[in-house]
Amino acid sequence: MRLRRSLLALTVLALVAAGCASETDEPAGGGDAGPTLPSSPTALPDADVASYSALLESLRGTPVVVNIWASWCGPCRLEAPELAAVAAEYGDRVRFLGIDVLDVRPDARAFIEEYGWPYPSLFDRTGQIRDSLGLIGQPHTVFYGADGAVIDTHHGSITGDQLREQVGALAA
Repeated sequence: MRLRRSLLALTVLALVAAGCASETDEPAGGGDAGPTLPSSPTALPDADVASYSALLESLRGTPVVVNIWASWCGPCRLEAPELAAVAAEYGDRVRFLGIDVLDVRPDARAFIEEYGWPYPSLFDRTGQIRDSLGLIGQPHTVFYGADGAVIDTHHGSITGDQLREQVGALAA
């Protein structure tokens, strides 16, 4: 009887876990194929320091701009239109990636759609990616060279002119 209850409890837990999972709650990366950028700007896959590092490694050879943001962050809203515009201007010559921290997915997706971001973001539920970079708060914009090295970090909201200057130097 005890074994039957334990098996029933395990079955219920497995069914609940399967019902709660969705493709957007999966970690960033491509499984056996290696890490890949999320397929759409609003996919927002869960990410941690290891998956973020692996994704950056897979992007070597292309400059990368990483913006750390949250939908509830006022300064993030100020810079959002500029990020969308500059990302669209540079296309695939410079990869843009967002890291959404300490947020909820529905609000984050609405933010991405509101500002028309053409690039994907990772979902950092606890802020551990941001923290691992030695950063406090948000927004921050981190500029990586094609070799994967950090070229610069901008703290606070970034203007269009500042962003274009940095991205232009990366793309050169």
